Amino acid sequence: MPTTTPPTPSPTTSGVSAEYAELRTLLREAATIGSIGSLLGWDQETYMPPAASAHRGDQAALVARLHHERATSPRLGELIAACEARASLMADPATAANVREMRRDYDLATKLPTELVSELARVGSLAQEAWKEARARSDFQHYVPRLTELIGLVRRKAQCLGTPKGANGAQGELYDALLDEYEPGMTAARIETIFTPLRQRLAPFIAEVAASKAAVDRTVLEIEVPPAKQEAFARTVLHAMRFDMTAGRLDTTTHPFCSGMAPGDTRLTFRYSKDGFLEPLYGVMHEAGHGLYEQGLPKDEHFGEPLGESVSLGIHESQSRMWENFVGRSRAFWEWARPHAREVFGPVMDRFSADTMFRAANIVNPSFIRVEADETTYNLHIMLRFQIERAIIAGQLAVKDIPGEWNSLVEQYLGLKVPDDRRGCLQDVHWSFGAFGYFSTYTLGNLYAGQLWETINQQIPGLDAQLASGDFGPLKEWLNTNIHRHGKRYRAEELCRNITGHPLSADALMRHLEGKIRPIYGI
Repeated sequence: MPTTTPPTPSPTTSGVSAEYAELRTLLREAATIGSIGSLLGWDQETYMPPAASAHRGDQAALVARLHHERATSPRLGELIAACEARASLMADPATAANVREMRRDYDLATKLPTELVSELARVGSLAQEAWKEARARSDFQHYVPRLTELIGLVRRKAQCLGTPKGANGAQGELYDALLDEYEPGMTAARIETIFTPLRQRLAPFIAEVAASKAAVDRTVLEIEVPPAKQEAFARTVLHAMRFDMTAGRLDTTTHPFCSGMAPGDTRLTFRYSKDGFLEPLYGVMHEAGHGLYEQGLPKDEHFGEPLGESVSLGIHESQSRMWENFVGRSRAFWEWARPHAREVFGPVMDRFSADTMFRAANIVNPSFIRVEADETTYNLHIMLRFQIERAIIAGQLAVKDIPGEWNSLVEQYLGLKVPDDRRGCLQDVHWSFGAFGYFSTYTLGNLYAGQLWETINQQIPGLDAQLASGDFGPLKEWLNTNIHRHGKRYRAEELCRNITGHPLSADALMRHLEGKIRPIYGI
């Protein structure tokens, strides 16, 4: 029978070694410098004037260098070794996990030259501005020089980190070093074994839906809502989700993100839409899922330490995708949200019932833009990005050829012909700051969310009724208790197995999708 993970003891400086206390202090100082870099990045994506981009690159480079120097100081290595050698200290499971992950972080960081870290930050800052302009012009060629430069640095980074060995001891590929940064222990070969059966089950299911004669009312998706009302409704939902606005904020940007930069400082961003209010709503719920995780981590006590950090981006994405899809696209959610939407948007909502909203929020319709994709086809967007990234890092795909390969895979996976670069390979910001290996975590997050959701429903009786009444507190508390507070005490797949009793697979996600979508389309 699946059980929740056991309580996590909280190691303190009292009764432990002086080395451990000093180690925690130094890591907190390094994390404080890193948080300054996060603040610079948030500002660049929200309020920074375009003319400041060149100097912002210099600022980002300097802060990255200072952070890396702190994170790789010989004294940290000495202190970690001293803690590892102290049996009484390592007897505490939480402390042992903390030191284990400190060692992993330190060993990886010391493999990277400081000048490379600094240059990645500088070029990444410039590449983000080049991407913004290229996207506005829908001109990938404008982006090619900066992206080429950045990919060269990313490949050098992967070479410095070294190719990790898989679970069976086999040597992996260069891309694995980048995946491991976001999802510790994950390899391209392992992802392929997870993604392939999911794609094999999704493709015929999507085709079955496409062949259905059922018509789903799309009218609500076309309502034009002023930006101020979009934001007002978003804030209503944030409040219900119990995102702490005294320790966070909501701003607008080109590409939505969440930055949990420091204790008491978690920042969300979203973008308005001219094509209806559901996209910004689900964008906010997605980022708020990340934000609740960041606010739920024990940062006050463990800032800068693994026990105060998320276990992996796959688990992080499970939180955002859970709130966006499993909660936000449920019938129960719309039973609560529809009257609030009427209050904010006015009489235009009178003709739409909660059931109409639920069905419209779950329309299956292949589309060009990942962040606008429906829940069922979304993972195909991730799979094509995984395939492209893997080829780029392996040197099998030249930067100039990315649009052609992208367009070909979109047609193969989604049956669409990409009309322009803006709706094609320029839609995501991730490559602009060197985040190769990140995209796979979105689908991993969906898979984790599916398994967690089944366990949550077993352990929270009457969850649907709670959501329908706007009481999201029990769900948030469950996530705080079973996931957030543990930090990196467990690795991602270990945490999943501890909670659900099962290894990661596509089964729960497919049960969720089929159980929801089949009745909507009468199949």
